[in-house]
Amino acid sequence: MKLLLIEDNPTMQTTLRRSFERRGMQVLGCDDGARALALWQASLPDAVLLDLSLPGLDGLEVLSQARAAGLTTPVIILTARGTVGDRILGLNTGADDYLPKPFDLDELEARLRALVRRTTSTAPATPVWCGMQVDKDSGAVYFEAQPMELAPRELALLRALLGKPGHAMGKERLFELVFPGESQVQPEAIEVVAYRLRKKIAHTGAQLVTLRGLGYLLKSDPS
Repeated sequence: MKLLLIEDNPTMQTTLRRSFERRGMQVLGCDDGARALALWQASLPDAVLLDLSLPGLDGLEVLSQARAAGLTTPVIILTARGTVGDRILGLNTGADDYLPKPFDLDELEARLRALVRRTTSTAPATPVWCGMQVDKDSGAVYFEAQPMELAPRELALLRALLGKPGHAMGKERLFELVFPGESQVQPEAIEVVAYRLRKKIAHTGAQLVTLRGLGYLLKSDPS
């Protein structure tokens, strides 16, 4: 299991990392909200442990933007905020489980493994379009059953467009999905990602079309 641990307390992060690595898991750690979101998109973990009190972006905002970007990874929130209202807010934002601090490590591991098993067994398959299909568990895109080699932002753009092939999506909305929380990035950056993605999907029979004033769409190549 590949685990993304988003926790800004260095002692807690070290303790959890060592514990889960001893239990045979691969652990990626991050202590900043904006960087965590980028790492989430790049690494496509099997599960995420998310603290709510983070610098950069609050944990709930990280979760909200991840879900908006199409990341379906199961998430357990770990936080000292233990009120019923906090739990409801976290679950409504897109968390799958909630464990208040302090917690038992054995219970946390059991919840993690149960959540990953449940998600893997129940995730519906997405439609295949031009030989491409989004894996609902990992968020990866496959072409003819082989994973496509894409940079994280190219992957985020392709996932968004595959959600509605043949339908235009505006540049502003795509920018939010591809560059979540990155306020310093210029809006024109989405054009660079689209240019690179266009070349990488040329062999699939799909075309990434620019619609002036509207955005982008995917359509099948009639040839």
